[in-house]
Amino acid sequence: MPVLVRCRLGRVRLFLRRLEPLAQAIVAAAGAPDAELSLVLVGDRRMRRLNREYRHRDYTTDVLAFPMREADGPASSLLGDVVISLPQAARQAKAEGHSPDRELATLLVHGVLHLCGYDHERGAREATRMRRKERAILRTVEPVPRLFRERSAAGRQRSAKNPRLKAGRRTRMASS
Repeated sequence: MPVLVRCRLGRVRLFLRRLEPLAQAIVAAAGAPDAELSLVLVGDRRMRRLNREYRHRDYTTDVLAFPMREADGPASSLLGDVVISLPQAARQAKAEGHSPDRELATLLVHGVLHLCGYDHERGAREATRMRRKERAILRTVEPVPRLFRERSAAGRQRSAKNPRLKAGRRTRMASS
């Protein structure tokens, strides 16, 4: 079951090699072990554009799911596309008081469940069913691996002093 991960943000540093097996485990736990998944990580502007175009809601959202198995045409091994806004995920993680890694995993589970036919917008009963399944899947992949690379303290200080310095740029530190 291949997972294609694309990150459309140059400044974000992720451990993609950790994200792919996590996504595979989530897809398997959701009941589609042989399915393929496309995961796209984007910024707020692109997410807002997608949300406006496909859901007619003109704001940034955290996750969108585009199922392929509902589409007309020949059956596909591709479950679909999950698109996650990393800046929105970071804001939500901060507001909820947990790590961005945990939030990214939670959003990935949420998106995959949408691809598998779950939809919390159908009513309270379906929302409860989906929440239970989300929690069950998250328990199967715990502990969530560290997915975001942290910049060194020196890099954070340089970025704070010089706003034109790209976030995420690696700095070399002399060893003593």
